[in-house]
Amino acid sequence: MLLQLGLLLPALALCGLSLLTCVRVPVIIPWRATVIAGEYGHSFALGAGGWALIIWMLRGEPMGLSVAAILFCGIAIVCFLRPVFSARRVSATLHEQMTKGWSSSGGDSSAFSLRRLWKARPDKVAVETHEYTGGVKLDFRRAVNRDGAAPCVIMIHGGGWDSGDRVEIPFFNDWLAREGYAVASVDYRLAPEHIWPAQRDDVLSAMQWLKSHASEFGIDPKKFVLMGRSAGGQIASATAYTAQDESICGLIALYAPHDMPFAWSVSRPDDALNSVNLMRQYLGGPPDTPEREERYRSASGHLNIAPARQVPTLLMHGLIDTLVWYRHSRRFAASLTEAGQPHVLVELPWAAHAFEYNLSGPAGQLTTYAVRRFLHSVTDDS
Repeated sequence: MLLQLGLLLPALALCGLSLLTCVRVPVIIPWRATVIAGEYGHSFALGAGGWALIIWMLRGEPMGLSVAAILFCGIAIVCFLRPVFSARRVSATLHEQMTKGWSSSGGDSSAFSLRRLWKARPDKVAVETHEYTGGVKLDFRRAVNRDGAAPCVIMIHGGGWDSGDRVEIPFFNDWLAREGYAVASVDYRLAPEHIWPAQRDDVLSAMQWLKSHASEFGIDPKKFVLMGRSAGGQIASATAYTAQDESICGLIALYAPHDMPFAWSVSRPDDALNSVNLMRQYLGGPPDTPEREERYRSASGHLNIAPARQVPTLLMHGLIDTLVWYRHSRRFAASLTEAGQPHVLVELPWAAHAFEYNLSGPAGQLTTYAVRRFLHSVTDDS
């Protein structure tokens, strides 16, 4: 009896973790568990299969507990493999989706492969740390194996505007550099000490600093792509659509809010981030005065779409993200479509926040494919 219970409990734990690939995470469960389940689930599926085999070999009385444990392992295997099957479905249409957005193929490789699920992270690239304004720093990676001046990706970190730093997911930056792009991952002044638009000012200062050192760093001063995650995606989109800087040739925003009045209207103090407090300290309070209304508007890429200024845009969002609702990206994409702005929205049914953390995982593979295609399209002169 004790043995059967001992075998049942891990099976239950595996089953519970696997369900995070199918449902939005309750607030009481750390959202990072969803990333683990979704992007490493194929490995957990193998573990669940092995555990089911052990249970069968050690089955005993009461037999019902063993059968239940095997059943839970079966459910876990199916749910852990959901991201793999979903990624295959998304990949089947992703090539066409990207081609409709931009004609360039970007050295087309397959969007998803079972073989790449166990691929190692890219080799590290040398990092140069520089202070670009008022004590604020950036980490710079030179483009690898690229002839001539390289386009530069400015990577803007997440963290709810009051935390985080430039070293977020460094291996993604290594991958970008090895794809032939210079990468500047930037810090910016944090709330609540510094409210918007200080963060936009910092990004623009970083761009100007990089332009002034373009020949030294081997970058093309006319080709910058802003890329941000979560809060960083909001900063990236608001900057790209308000800066009036022709050197910004593209925007990539992962799981980010883009309409801050809308974000305020759907925020709750009891959500996973206490987003009401985050927005109060980032934007100086609720949008209940003319000054703050304008601040909310200027912080919203969605509200600054202009037909005269085209910014090619790649949006990606997980449909079970509990930190930033997928409707932020969906509404932004709808407005871009209405305005005739070039863009692509990639939705990942199983994915939550930080879905690209495992570059070889289902979402990681689709992200690197889409980013590769996008960057090649918006920075290639041919």
